Amino acid sequence: MPTRRVHDRWVGKYAEPWAAGLGDIESRLENPMEKVFEIYIRTTPERLWEAITDPEIRSRYNFGARVVSDWTEGSRFEMGSPGAPGPLGEGQNLEVDPPRKLVQSMVALWSDEVRNEGATRITWEIEPVGDSCRLTVTHDELRDGADPELYGGWPMILSGLKTWLETGELLTTPGSLMYGDR
Repeated sequence: MPTRRVHDRWVGKYAEPWAAGLGDIESRLENPMEKVFEIYIRTTPERLWEAITDPEIRSRYNFGARVVSDWTEGSRFEMGSPGAPGPLGEGQNLEVDPPRKLVQSMVALWSDEVRNEGATRITWEIEPVGDSCRLTVTHDELRDGADPELYGGWPMILSGLKTWLETGELLTTPGSLMYGDR
């Protein structure tokens, strides 16, 4: 019994912060962060799917970046722009179910900070609602505390998509055509 008291009094107080730290690491690894964005767009599922997968259309609302792929399950995609200093992203199409769902694994490459975040997952879900579609974009498998540059552009991207599909006009917010050549 005296040995236990010595441990509790002298060793336990130093071991506790280590144990708590390990618990925090375990929690971060087991519970990655996710960001969910939902928007309603007056369009058809087919037109929305085309806007997501056609490189020229995509460049109109995605910071001027084109996403090129053959859009088959397991295929690769690349994101880039002639106005960019190098590739902007790359990944794999994990699930392709036109015009309802697209799931992609992506590594962002536009800066060293986001490149160091590693692979994340982006899920596009399209659901018809009357004469419109509900588009839900889930960006997950993000490290807790991930660089906001990795996911912070989604509101502008989705607003640009909605604006373009509903009006044919380009969104002109600062940064919306960051890599555009228009």
